[in-house]
This record gives sequence, structure tokens and C-alpha cells, in this order.
Amino acid sequence: MKQLQSLLVVLLFLQTATAQLQSVSNPYPKTITVSGTAEMEVVPNEIYVQVDLREYKKKGEEKVELEIIKEEFLQHCKSAGIPDSLISIASFEGANGNDWWRKRKKDPQLFSFISYQIKFSESSKMELLTEKLNEEATVGFRVIRAWHTKMTEYRRQTKINAIKSAKEKGIYLTEAIGEKIGQAITITEQDENNPFEPFQFQFNTSNTILKNGFYADDKSESQNINFKKIKIRFTVDVIYALQ
Repeated sequence: MKQLQSLLVVLLFLQTATAQLQSVSNPYPKTITVSGTAEMEVVPNEIYVQVDLREYKKKGEEKVELEIIKEEFLQHCKSAGIPDSLISIASFEGANGNDWWRKRKKDPQLFSFISYQIKFSESSKMELLTEKLNEEATVGFRVIRAWHTKMTEYRRQTKINAIKSAKEKGIYLTEAIGEKIGQAITITEQDENNPFEPFQFQFNTSNTILKNGFYADDKSESQNINFKKIKIRFTVDVIYALQ
């Protein structure tokens, strides 16, 4: 009889200890998980454009050398209000290849090629430059990067808005079942793969014709370049304890 009583005491102790352990390991037995999303659209104020220039030759005329094309292009940039500090050479065909120079010596008519990168802070100067470009020499004109100088600030604010959205959702969902949310237990940021990475930017041109990589001006209509806004998007998952 005493052994049975001792066994019951031991079992009761183990049951109480297990319940206490479960209570300690799970201090939040009632929780709710909600997600919040926020978006922001930003007009870029840093636009990087690559302009590709190549020597050319019209029928019955001498080839126009690259030095002349470069000088003309830089003059156009200057007249468009673009300082030299915002212009850099992106690539130069033949600069790092001996084969190209050997071919050039054998064939003086081989066309050389150069690419410039220009940083714009507004599209109006870009529009002005495109109006001045030599159509024969310009074989490429494209946006390679777009950004905003306050991107870090905008990203932070979007994340804050996403968390606020999650809390607001948690409040009205718990109130619907007669509960109240307590403190936040975990906050998890989802990987949104935001489309503001430089190589993902696009630009749209209206009243402009682009043929086979060449820039062609439609003289009958004015050129008007409009840039796609940068869209910032974040989603967070938040686990709240229920009071």
C-alpha cells in the first residue's frame, strides 16, 4: 500500500513538473501571425546613360575618324549643359586587344568604336542631348542605371510602413474574435527582390524612333523622355502574443 502511495506521489510530481516545463518553454501559448506590405514609388534623380559612337563612312566620301566624332560629341554635351565631370569612357574598342590594332593596320577602313557613360540628374538634359547627337555616328543610346540619392531613407520608411500595416491588421483581426494583441514576438522581413536594382530599370521614349540600335530623330514631333518610377516594396511577417 505504501509503495502504491509512493508511486502516485512520484507520478503527480512528474505531471506537475512537466506542466511547469511546458509553461516555461512556451510563454506565449496564444499567438497570431500577420503580414504587412508597403510600397513606394520614387522618381530617379540619378540616371546613367551609355552612348555608343562609331566611325562611319558615307558613300563616295572619306571615313569620319573617331577623334572628330569624339570632339563633336563632347561639344554637344557641353552645349547641353553637361559638365565633363559627369562624363566618362565606358569602353574603347581596340584599347585592350592587339588583334584589333593589327587588323586596323591592314585595313585602315576598319571602324573604331567608343562608349561614353553620362550621369544625368534630370531627363530634360538628356532630351536636349539626343536632339544634338550625330545619327550616323551614334549606334547606341540606353539607360544602364537609375537611382535616387535618398534610396536608403525611402527603403527604411517603406519597411516602417509595412510593420505598421501588419500591426493594424493584427488589431482588427483579433478584435473580430474578442481578443487583443500583445507584444511582438518575432518580426521577419521577406525577400521581395525589389525592382529598383540598377540593371532592372527601364525608360520609355515617346515620339522617338529607335531602329536596330541606332537613334533616329522624328523631326515632325518633339522628343519627350519619361522614366519609369522606382517601385520599392517590402513585406514583413509579425508574430504577436494574444493577451
